[in-house]
Formats: sequence, C-alpha cells, structure tokens
Amino acid sequence: MAVGQEEQLVVFQLNDQQYALPINETQEIIRMAEVTRLPNTDYYIEGIINLRGNILPVISLNRRLGLPETEQSEDTRIIVVENKGNKVGMIVDSVLEVGRYTDSEVEPPNMIGDNVDFLKGVVKKGDQLWLLVNLDTVL
Repeated sequence: MAVGQEEQLVVFQLNDQQYALPINETQEIIRMAEVTRLPNTDYYIEGIINLRGNILPVISLNRRLGLPETEQSEDTRIIVVENKGNKVGMIVDSVLEVGRYTDSEVEPPNMIGDNVDFLKGVVKKGDQLWLLVNLDTVL
C-alpha cells in the first residue's frame, strides 16, 4: 500500500467484536444458505453450499477463532473469500460496513494470546478497533 493511500475493508461482527478483511480478498457477501454437513471434517467446518452451481466449503469463523458460537439470525452472512485459488465461505454474525483505512491506522498484532497468528493487525478507527483477519492462517 502506498503511504497515505486508503484501502477498503469489509467490517463484520463476531460476538461483540468487530473484525475486518481487505475488500480485495472478498469475493461477495451472501445471506445464510442451507449448509450440507460433511462427516469427519475439522471442527470449524460447517459444511458445503451450492453457490450458483459451484460447491463451496463453509467454515464457522467463530469456531475457527475459538469464540463462542452465536445463534444464527436474519443478520447472519457468509463472506465468500478467495485464498490461494480456493474459494471458501465464512459464516459471520453480521456484516456492518465497508470501511476505509490507511497504513497509519494499523497496529501490528502484538497481543498476548494463542490466536494472534489469525490476525494481521488492528485497525484503530476513532474509538473502534477492527481486528484484521489473516486469511493465510485462518483457512
């Protein structure tokens, strides 16, 4: 990113915390769909969905990040991302906005904890903190 250049993020909610993904890693955002469960898969894999004729694996981002699971609601969304050529759907509690940020608003993820490798950094937006998800380690 060029210095001072603004980038866009998709900001979403998991439990009571706001997370964010760079918009260029995000393919689309869809409403919660009927998920077909698969046997013998990782604990965080919800199953698969049929997205316009394409079979797409779907993960629970809450489960993947070790967060409490929330009841699905009208606001539940699937964020479709592409990482290393693979498309994956991630279930989130809700999508809030497309936000903008600059390099100067990002802090490195030097927090103490096990899940620090799931984060690329923390965006400070006024009094809000957006945790930047690192798709390389999440998927």
